[in-house]
Amino acid sequence: MHIYKLYIKIRKPEILAFFSIAYFCFFLMTACTVSYSFTGASISPDIKTVSIPNFPNRAANFQPVLSQEFTEAMKDKFTSQTNLQLVAANSDLNFEGEITDYKVDPLAIQQNQTASFNRLTITIRVKFTNNKNPKQDFDNSFSKYEDYESSKSLDSVEKELIKQIVKQLVDDIFTKSVVNW
Repeated sequence: MHIYKLYIKIRKPEILAFFSIAYFCFFLMTACTVSYSFTGASISPDIKTVSIPNFPNRAANFQPVLSQEFTEAMKDKFTSQTNLQLVAANSDLNFEGEITDYKVDPLAIQQNQTASFNRLTITIRVKFTNNKNPKQDFDNSFSKYEDYESSKSLDSVEKELIKQIVKQLVDDIFTKSVVNW
C-alpha cells in the first residue's frame, strides 16, 4: 500500500501537467478562425459561397471546347475540394476572366529545319475577388504548356493535352486563391 501512495504522489504532477497542456491545445484549436482541409485550402469560416462564371475564349487561335472545359474544371475543383456553395452572383469569392492565348510553338529544331517537338500553351487571365478579405484579391495571368512529338498531329493529341493543361491551370489558380501558404 505504501508503494501505491508513492506512485500516486509521483504521477500526480505529471498527470496535472498533461491535462493542462491538453486543455491549452484544445483551446487553441477551437479558437482559430481559419478552417483547414486536407486539400490545403485555408478558407475563413465566414466564407460560404463562390461564383465562377464562364471564362470566354478570346485567344487568336480559337479552340471551341476550351472555354467550357476550363470553366467546368474550375467549378469541379471548388465544389469537390472545399465546402463552398456555387452561386451565380453575390458570392463571397468571385472568379472572372478569359482565355487570352492558345498557341502551338515548334521546339527542338533539327538540322533539316523541322521541329522534333511542339509545345501547346494556354494562358488564362483571372480576376479573383474575395469580398470578405480584399487583401487577397488579384488579377493575374496563368500560363501552362505541354510538349508533344511533332510526328503526331495536334488533332490526335489535343484533347488529352488540353485536359492536362487545364488541370495544371486550375490547380495553380486554386492554390493562389485559397491555399495561402
